[in-house]
Amino acid sequence: MQAFTVLTGAAAPFPAANVDTDVIMPKQFLKGIDRSGLDQGVFFDLRFQADGSPDPAFILNQPAWQEAKFLLVGPNFGCGSSREHAVWGLKQLGIRALIGTTFAGIFFDNCQRNGVLTVQLTPEQWAQLAEQVTQAESNEITVDLPAQTISLHDGKEIAFNIDELSKMSLLNGLDAVGNTLRYSDEIREFQQAHLQRNPWLA
Repeated sequence: MQAFTVLTGAAAPFPAANVDTDVIMPKQFLKGIDRSGLDQGVFFDLRFQADGSPDPAFILNQPAWQEAKFLLVGPNFGCGSSREHAVWGLKQLGIRALIGTTFAGIFFDNCQRNGVLTVQLTPEQWAQLAEQVTQAESNEITVDLPAQTISLHDGKEIAFNIDELSKMSLLNGLDAVGNTLRYSDEIREFQQAHLQRNPWLA
């Protein structure tokens, strides 16, 4: 899993509420046997017109936000059906962090387990950030995970909270398996001691 420490880039505003995973990753992109090409599916019905050409009205197709690393999202982002494909696609598209006020629970967990930082702000903090990133000339921010801050174009900072396990995992690029393997020596010692006490299990 790709580690996240300090990252600077454009933040794209996508403030719609209750954006579900069917919107983020439509069902026709779930048929593959691997994860390749999922970046094409992200917000497919919003990003592309009927003839397949990019819709210039969609924020991620506009020049100032085409290379966005962050997405400023509306409340309850990622609701609906559970599909990790939505997170995989966002990551392939280059989105490293989602910044909002509330996220759907399963989607939130999927982000943390796949190296996409989810930052939860108060509505007031969200509005402060939105005021800047909706303008092309001030849409660049810096997300500092070790310091738990977002630095804005005007020099102001917004602090955010994150649980210690998620923070440690993201900083070190560890998924659930990687976190478990940190305790491989202890697991091996327990296994050996358990078999010594219960030799019939060997």
